[in-house]
Amino acid sequence: MTGAYGQRLGEALRVENAPAIVTRASRTADMAVTEIRCDNPLPQMNGPIRQEDAFFVALYLRDSPNRESWEDGRRVSVCDHRIGESSLHDLKRAPAVLIHKPYHFLAFYLPRAALDAIADDANAPPIRDLSYKPGAGVNDVTISRLGSLLLPALSHPDQVNPLFLDHVLLAVGVHVAQTYGGMRLMSRLARGGLAPWQQRRATEFLRANIKGSVALKEVARECGISVGYFSHAFRRTLGVAPHQWLIEQRVALSKEKLRDDGLSLSDVATECGFSDQSHLTRAFRQTVGVSPGAWRRALQR
Repeated sequence: MTGAYGQRLGEALRVENAPAIVTRASRTADMAVTEIRCDNPLPQMNGPIRQEDAFFVALYLRDSPNRESWEDGRRVSVCDHRIGESSLHDLKRAPAVLIHKPYHFLAFYLPRAALDAIADDANAPPIRDLSYKPGAGVNDVTISRLGSLLLPALSHPDQVNPLFLDHVLLAVGVHVAQTYGGMRLMSRLARGGLAPWQQRRATEFLRANIKGSVALKEVARECGISVGYFSHAFRRTLGVAPHQWLIEQRVALSKEKLRDDGLSLSDVATECGFSDQSHLTRAFRQTVGVSPGAWRRALQR
């Protein structure tokens, strides 16, 4: 999917504003998530969604009773979708729904090329197809939790760490490949961590980009390994995901900057790679337990 996918999906569902996040967490294809909401739909079938070799997973953020689903021009189900449930759809099969009630959901876009790259990282066969019942809702707790992590990012994309987005969307892809595509992780992925030189290179690269944005694929490339393996190996070696490690480094740097009374909190945020003062305050409070202003006042006392 390209950055225009969110717009295309919005147009198919007659929604003007469809915020989307696109990332190349996979080394060969973009994955994305789009938020779709309509409170006053007109009773009609959705417009055509371009057929392609890809899947999308819908996570319902609002109850959707008596939802009629269609594939290849024929009705395949009529069922209730409850908030927190998911449904899977194959874009090769021209999925469509009869729209007649308000709806709100996240649509995860997963090209087959991305799923195959994930399988290749796991030393597993390509994903031939996903196992799902057309139109049916499933109570997938993992999809629900991962989706809830992305909702704030869709509202405030300028305040989100690209590493975090890569990490979450890659986790969605891995989960779908395992749960619905039958993929099994290779044994070396389960036990392996970063080699000492890879750990050193990864942390050096992240620190060098502490003020800017850096994608997961860029750090993985510096270490000479795939994105999927890097994400797992980094967590296994350092105990946290790459995006969380980078936030901790930014907070540590902000403590040094806060000792300089000549810097405002807004200046500190800029110097440490946060989008603004409120972004600094949230991250600092989550990591340290108090606001940066309170920490500075305690330091002065």
